[in-house]
Order: sequence, then structure tokens, then C-alpha cells
Amino acid sequence: MDYKWLCATALALAACQAFAQEQRPRQAGENAFNPSISLILQGTAARSSQDPENYRIDGFAPSGGEVAPAPRSFSLGESELIISANIDPYFRGQLTAALTPENEVEVEEAFFQTLGLGKGFTLKGGRFLSGIGYQNEIHQHAWDFQDAPLPYKAFLGGRLNDDGVQLRWLAPTDLFLEFGAELGRGRAFPSADSSRNGAGAWSLFAHAGGDLGASTAWRAGLSHLQAKPEDRAFEDSDSLGNAVTQSFSGTSKLWIADFVLKWAPNGNATITNFKLQGEYFRRDESGSLTYDDGTALNGAYASRQSGWYLQGVYQFMPRWRAGLRYDRLDHGTVDNAIVTGGLGPSAADFGPLMTAYNPSRSTVMLDWSPSEFSRLRLQLASDKSRADVTDYQVLLQYIFSLGAHGAHTF
Repeated sequence: MDYKWLCATALALAACQAFAQEQRPRQAGENAFNPSISLILQGTAARSSQDPENYRIDGFAPSGGEVAPAPRSFSLGESELIISANIDPYFRGQLTAALTPENEVEVEEAFFQTLGLGKGFTLKGGRFLSGIGYQNEIHQHAWDFQDAPLPYKAFLGGRLNDDGVQLRWLAPTDLFLEFGAELGRGRAFPSADSSRNGAGAWSLFAHAGGDLGASTAWRAGLSHLQAKPEDRAFEDSDSLGNAVTQSFSGTSKLWIADFVLKWAPNGNATITNFKLQGEYFRRDESGSLTYDDGTALNGAYASRQSGWYLQGVYQFMPRWRAGLRYDRLDHGTVDNAIVTGGLGPSAADFGPLMTAYNPSRSTVMLDWSPSEFSRLRLQLASDKSRADVTDYQVLLQYIFSLGAHGAHTF
């Protein structure tokens, strides 16, 4: 045997391995400064029998959120610019900027997230979509319908994103078990942004899920959000059309139960699949209400209200889906001491807050996705959010995705 040849070969192999080890961290370091960038383009063409500018949800306090239907005629929807990357072996970061049709830039999310806490823990900090419920954490362009269900509009102002911290724990079990807690500033409804030390809102959530055979998967969750709004105000008018300001201070407690079931033959969703999704909301508020029509009146206020929605989406052939959703709100019980104490204003003077009405809405949609980067949608709705008025809506929507975009939640 030629031992000199064998030794030379071994030395050459060792030199190649050493060179590869030297280059690997350098390449990883270069990629670390090359974030993923994607852009979501959205737009609508809408027709409605009632003016979206006058939209309200009777029986519920206005949230101040962007909850109205799409504007009539042609409209540019929110475009989203998403930038994300690993910062180092310990953290990753993401920015989601919403470019509004009013030529404004809003920060939807801007957070860091840990990569290596271990033991199933993940810490997130900054501004982010809350983990409560099911749909809240999903970006709008990935919804199965163009707009949010009525309970999200009435109880969360569309959806909840706050400035704060979130801690999640994923249990090391065969069954999917996840628990989370959040502390937030309370910058938006159901809270009211104020100058205070400490947290203005906190939440807890738990999710469980698993497989039912080879074709069906499920996930269920339970969430609780508690906020302490101070002077959560909105402008309205009394029964004579005079300007009135109403503001609430106290405690707001919201519970959410959610469930999602997905079916695809043998787990292959490319040809046909079905998703059933529903959530139930219940909110209790207690505190004080101020009614200011030039002379401020103050009295105790308490309410117990609820709502739910159920939707199903069926992909009946590749690229084509059809969906049906039904939303409903229950005005519940509202105790307003300003009215019951005979201080002057009647229930009619409080506008939507004291209107004993249970809003509902029915929506159908049909969408076509030529590829994973594009979607065209037709949506029809019968919206009874306003008492004694039905808003018939017809909407065409486009959603286009440019660049790499991460996978969405289950």
C-alpha cells in the first residue's frame, strides 16, 4: 500500500473540512444582515345600500377603531410592509407597517422575540397582535373574509394590538398545549391610553389541539382580557341632535372561547379542504359613566354583553373556495344610574350605548387564488348592525403578496 498517497489524501480532506468550518460562520453572519422583506397590496371595489360613513353598531359603545365597511366605489386597502430577520442566535425581530389609503403610515407590529430561552418558553416584547382568541393574531390579508366578525368590532375595535410583553410556554406533550400571558400599556379599546405607570391591561390565554385521524386537525382556546380604562370617551348626540360626550372609567373584563376544525383528505389540502371556525365573546364592565352636554353628569354604570360568530370555508377544487359566516351580538343587560336615577337624560339620549338591540350579519364569499401570492374575492353581506336598517353590501377585493412571506398560524 502507498502510505504516502493515503497520508496526502487525509491531509487534503482535513484542510477542506477546516476551510468549510471557517467559511460557515462567515456566511451565516452575512445572511443575518439580509432580512426577509414582503409587501401586501390590497384594494376593494364596493357597493352598499347604507353610507359607510354613518356606520355604527347599535347597542354597544363605539370603539373608535376602523370597523366600518369598505368605502363605496374603488378604494385602496391597507398595504402592509413586513420586514423580519434573526438579530443574532438569541433574538429575532419583525416590523409590520400599514400604509393606509389616507397616505399615512401606521405601525401595526414592531417586536423582538427570543430564539433560545429553552424549556418551551418564548418572550416577545414591543408592539404586537395579542394572542387572545383565534383570529386576532392573524394578519388581515390572511382572513377568510374581507372584514372582521362583529364581536371583534364591538369588543376589540377590530383587533387588539398593544405595546407590552408576552410570555408563552409550549408544553412538551404529544397533545398541543400552549399557555400565554401578556402585560400591555392599554393603548386602545377596550382600554383608553392614559399617562400612568405600570400596565393598563393584561391577558391570559391557553390553547390545545391535535389530530383526529389522518384527515382532521383541531384547536381550541380560552382567553381572558382585563383592562382599566380611564375616561374612555366618544362623541355622540342626544335625542334632539345636540352634541354630547360620554366617557367610561372602571374595569372591563372580556372572556373568549374559540374553536377551529380543519379537514383535508389524508392531510393533503391542495385539492379540497374545509375549515370550521367560531368564537364566543362575553364582556362585563363596571365603573362610572360621565354624560357631558355642557353640564357634566356622573353615575354608576355596569353592563354584561356577549357575541359570537361561526364560519365555514370550503375549497371545492384547486384554487377555488366558498365561505359562509354568521355574526351576532347580544345587548345583554346595561345598568345606567344616570337614566335610572332620573337625573334628566333618557335612554334615547345615550345613542348606541343604551339602544336595546341585538345586531347580526350574514356574509357569503367566493375567492380564487391563481397562486399562493394572489387572491381575488367576491363578498356579499346583509349587515344589520344598525337598528331597523339593513345594509346590503357587494364587494370585490384583491390581495397580492410580493416577496417572501412567513407561514401563518394554524
